[in-house]
Amino acid sequence: MTHEHCMTTDWRSFGPDMLTPALRAALGVFVREGYHGTSIRSIAGAAGLSVPGLYHHHRSKQAILDAIVTATMTEMLAHSHAAEDDSDGTARGRFDNLVEALVRFHMERRDHAFLASTEMRSMDPQVLARHIAQRDEQQRLLEAAISDGVADGSFVSAYPADAARAVSSLCVSIATWYRPDGPLTEDEVIERHLDFARRIVGAA
Repeated sequence: MTHEHCMTTDWRSFGPDMLTPALRAALGVFVREGYHGTSIRSIAGAAGLSVPGLYHHHRSKQAILDAIVTATMTEMLAHSHAAEDDSDGTARGRFDNLVEALVRFHMERRDHAFLASTEMRSMDPQVLARHIAQRDEQQRLLEAAISDGVADGSFVSAYPADAARAVSSLCVSIATWYRPDGPLTEDEVIERHLDFARRIVGAA
C-alpha cells in the first residue's frame, strides 16, 4: 500500500474529518446504537435523506461501515507517516512521534476510533481483511521503530512485536475515556502516554 501522508501537512493538527455528511451522520448513530442496533432508516433520518436517497450513495449498511472505517484508518496512517517523516530519523525520534500521533488521533477522532475498534466483530470478511491490513501497516511502523531502537541501544525489549501491540492498545484505549472537558489537557495526556510507551519499550 502506498502511504498518503501528502494529504497531511501538519500531523499534529486536525481539521474536518474525511467523511461525507451522510457518513458522519451514520457514525453518530453507530456509536450511539451499535452497528446491529442501527437501521438504514435511522441513518437516513440522521442524514436528512430518504432511504432510497441513502441507498443511492451506499449499497448497504455494511458498505457504510466499510467507508467510515477505511476513511478513519487512512487518516490515521497519513498522520502516522507524516509524523515519522517529521522526526529526526532516529529510532527514538520516530517512536516518540508515532506515539504522539496515535495519542492525538485517538483524542481528536474518538468516535471514529471507537467504531473501528469495537465493530470489527460486525465486519464482513472482506471488509475485516482490509481493516486488518491497514491496522497491520500501523503496527509495522511502530514495530520497526522499536526494533531499530533495540538494535541501536535506545530500547530494551525482547519482544518488539508484542511491545508494539501493547503501545497501540494503550493509545487506542484513549478513545474510550478521554473528554476535552476532562481534568487532563491534551498535552498532559500526550506527556503521560509517551512516558507509559517509553517504559513499555525499556527506553534508556
